[in-house]
Amino acid sequence: MSKTARSGFSFLLFSLFLASCAVKQAEKSLDPDSQKFLSEVRYLITKGERKAFLELPPSGRHQFIEEFWKKRDLDPETEENKFKDEYYRRIKEANHLFTEGGTLGWLQDRGRVYILIGAPDQREASPRGRSFYDVPTEIWYYGLFRIVFVDPHWSGNYRLDPQSAQHLAEINLGQMAFKPRIVEGRDVGVFELNLEIEKTQEEQTILRVKVPYKNIALTAEGEKLKTTLDLSLTVFGASQKKVWGFENQYPIVLDESELEGLSGQEYVIEIPMVLEKGEFEAVLEVINAADGSKGRGKTSFQI
Repeated sequence: MSKTARSGFSFLLFSLFLASCAVKQAEKSLDPDSQKFLSEVRYLITKGERKAFLELPPSGRHQFIEEFWKKRDLDPETEENKFKDEYYRRIKEANHLFTEGGTLGWLQDRGRVYILIGAPDQREASPRGRSFYDVPTEIWYYGLFRIVFVDPHWSGNYRLDPQSAQHLAEINLGQMAFKPRIVEGRDVGVFELNLEIEKTQEEQTILRVKVPYKNIALTAEGEKLKTTLDLSLTVFGASQKKVWGFENQYPIVLDESELEGLSGQEYVIEIPMVLEKGEFEAVLEVINAADGSKGRGKTSFQI
């Protein structure tokens, strides 16, 4: 490796080190409730969500936490959040089941798998090993699929023992099955928006888009809270053929005090549509640049 390449590589490592230190420092500066939240959701939170949370002012963290669980609610029509309840129930059970070693049960490999996949159909425990020269071993069966844990130091802290790279990949797929589809980048979550059609006295048709401020994630930049909403609108005619389209960006810049004053209100976008007479369907997507979350909606109307 050349001297220039070594210098560049060293600078990259140093930059990554500084970034890691900055993240750890940001986590340490959080209030106790925020630290507790980040710790408890370590198996669920995406990198984008963690970054957004750490950049929020203290006043915005409670709303973030509410939205975090709302995105993962398996049945938003009910008051209870069954996914959240089940997640914390599994944490409690993991702490009860895996008491060996000096680590809380839910933080051990067995606890992580139990939380993300669920209780095994069958659990074989061999605390003195499966043979004379073996180490403590546990085998969990999910149908015909098995997961092996070993305790190589006889300390009570069992570790996941993947039998092969494919085995580990299958385990990871199984763990992901418990998580709702919260994908990094553009699919962090789906937020609420409302669509209204208004016809003016000048016979103009306006599509009014309303996004509750409580559903708009913002990024702290200095003393300001900012984001940009990327809007894309497609209008289809009676034959489902695209007849009109519209795209635009809407920057939002607020002070913390302004945001508090907007509680319960909506951010409104009005789009005049240029259309002939007929029956139409408008399909809209709004993407929040701060966290990649999306708002989608469609409405039918007649001119």
